[in-house]
Amino acid sequence: MRAARFHGKSDIRIEDVAVPEIKAPDDVLVEVLWCGICGTDLHEYVVGPIVTPTSPHPLTGATLPQTLGHEFSARVVEVGPQVTDVAVGDRVAIMPAIVCGRCTFCRQGLGHLCVRFACTGLSAETGGLAQYAVLKEYQVSTLPDEVSDVEGAVVEPASVAAYGIDRVGIRGGDIVLVTGAGPIGVLSALYADALGAATVVIAEPNPNRAALAAALDVGPVLDPTADGFADSIAQLTRGAGVDVVAECSGSTPGLTTAMNSIRTRGSIVQTGLHTKPATIDAMRLSEKDISYVGSWCYLITDWPRIIRLIASGKYPVAKAVTAQIGLESVVTDGFDVLVNPSGDQLKILVSPTGAGPA
Repeated sequence: MRAARFHGKSDIRIEDVAVPEIKAPDDVLVEVLWCGICGTDLHEYVVGPIVTPTSPHPLTGATLPQTLGHEFSARVVEVGPQVTDVAVGDRVAIMPAIVCGRCTFCRQGLGHLCVRFACTGLSAETGGLAQYAVLKEYQVSTLPDEVSDVEGAVVEPASVAAYGIDRVGIRGGDIVLVTGAGPIGVLSALYADALGAATVVIAEPNPNRAALAAALDVGPVLDPTADGFADSIAQLTRGAGVDVVAECSGSTPGLTTAMNSIRTRGSIVQTGLHTKPATIDAMRLSEKDISYVGSWCYLITDWPRIIRLIASGKYPVAKAVTAQIGLESVVTDGFDVLVNPSGDQLKILVSPTGAGPA
């Protein structure tokens, strides 16, 4: 089969590799339908290896080169003898986390904090940027007819966004600010809207991404670098500040915007990952009695809930998808486009089998 394999910084190759096989009774072999390119994949491509293992991973034994891709939908083609949750032919969304089940965090139901955490498509035998992949039964969730293959491929980033918002909580009628209109920012805005936020404000300086965010129709999209930004926030909130901020830019300017815009005793969740230390106004944090909360990954048990929300139509995650391409052009039409700072794409999905747009 064909697979996009990460060998090192700026080195992704489309190669022929063996089709993976079921080895354990709870294994599931799937044919990949659509796979998204994630910001983590982009970090690996630009400055990696970071989380892709250069020596055997302690849980999976995987090492470079790594087949990438951890945001994907698929169809089941074979199951191990102990698998009961899915059957051959089922369409599924993949929860890519691989956990030990034995550490302190796993025993508390916090598998996303597993001390031996691994991930399909980053530190495992297989990944979604290939025609086939092998998963454990707990990693696959069936998709109802109401959820498309494309939407199924967005369940993973949609769960990242949802977990961040859930970490701070939104009450109906809240005014929410999302800083950064990348894929996670867009999905955070859509999730906040689904939960009943009165207004969702998106702060995005890139005009191309701002235009895409405006098409979501969840609330105003403002340039945080513009002179009138603070006045606009004050007008929207009658001078009080927003109730909740999802900081999705992973940048010091984005965090500063969050700190300046939040109301006294409001809550900020750090959903965007900072790749270098950020500067924070700790005095403002204290003076305004702000709750500043971290967010890592997602609850690994959340897939059925997120899938139901998508199926209801209240969480229209397909709006984050802006392009669909084939595997052979994943570098030129995918990775290189997304790392361009002036790029006009949000979420690019890849078809390893050459399927057309769905």
